[in-house]
Amino acid sequence: MKNNEWRMISVLDSARLARTPRLLLEADLWPVQGDRFQPTGFPDLGAATYTRPNGVEMVLVESAQSMANRLEAVCWDDSRDDLVPELDGMPYVMVNLSSATGKPRTSSILEFHRLNSPYIMSSSECFADRLASEAGLVARSRQRKGDSEGDSILGMIDMAGLAKACFRFDPNSVLHGVFLEKIDGRARLTRLLSAFVEAENARPAESGGVKLDRVQPSGSAKDGYGNVPFRRIEYVAERITAYFSLDLATLGGYSLPEPASRLLISLALWKIRKLLSDSLRFRTACDLEVKELRVMKPSEFKIPGADSLTAAVSKAIAECRQAQLFADPPITHLTWSPPKRAKKADGAKNDDRIHDESSKNDGDGDASGE
Repeated sequence: MKNNEWRMISVLDSARLARTPRLLLEADLWPVQGDRFQPTGFPDLGAATYTRPNGVEMVLVESAQSMANRLEAVCWDDSRDDLVPELDGMPYVMVNLSSATGKPRTSSILEFHRLNSPYIMSSSECFADRLASEAGLVARSRQRKGDSEGDSILGMIDMAGLAKACFRFDPNSVLHGVFLEKIDGRARLTRLLSAFVEAENARPAESGGVKLDRVQPSGSAKDGYGNVPFRRIEYVAERITAYFSLDLATLGGYSLPEPASRLLISLALWKIRKLLSDSLRFRTACDLEVKELRVMKPSEFKIPGADSLTAAVSKAIAECRQAQLFADPPITHLTWSPPKRAKKADGAKNDDRIHDESSKNDGDGDASGE
């Protein structure tokens, strides 16, 4: 690691970053071949286009939700079914799925709601109660229909204690946000690392094609036969930009120990570097590359290189482990079993309701803290 790069990280971790509300980065992107690209699309909407007040046509290339998933995916090695070697020792939760016919396990790194995944919160080991206890909370009981409602947690939520507890089991959940509504409807850590991709002065590039059926060209399309023409809409743009924001003010408000804050900052920058270097093939027709990465705020900050950030993350993981900020062992193994279905009594209506307390509709939504 170059001395000036390590000095920049260590200085910004302490005095300078304490006075910086957020770290803002931008990366200019461009298709690896040609000019066209396919932006993200949404049901009943298609591409998310909009017009700026100055009349410039814009299109959303990749949403904040999708970018969060991609920034998490760079941490996982499918061939190992584990974290990438650079992150060895960082804690997370692994769930063994009993009676699974496909992949037999999942994890808080892969799950959409992270630590609030139903496979984690409804595990056989009562992980929700353990996490609530670590955070100084009391998990709300799930009452069966006809019983009184569970007791709510009185008083203000200790967000610093909640962040420390989540960091202990999965730092990734602190970095990308988590909403632990199964513990308390106020137990929400907002996203620290945010990102999205937009294209400026965008124009549609329309084309089309035909799904050919050489056997029955005039066959029924409804049944999957016949020649079927289709319309295709891609886009061209004057500029494609990826935006990254690291909320240092909120991180500072968690009052985490210095090694924990250092890990989260280094990990966020490592994720950005990793995504931009390896994982910009968003779709078949949206394969991008980086032209330039620059810091917008604070202007004096220089982004360390990939090797320097890898070394910084490894060092921070070791410091956190030595300070006993991680769960021991770092991988928390849980087991999830499918809820048992209630037996149908004679004369009972034919329904498929699951006889399980966690499945009752108690008015809580299940969303991440993003």
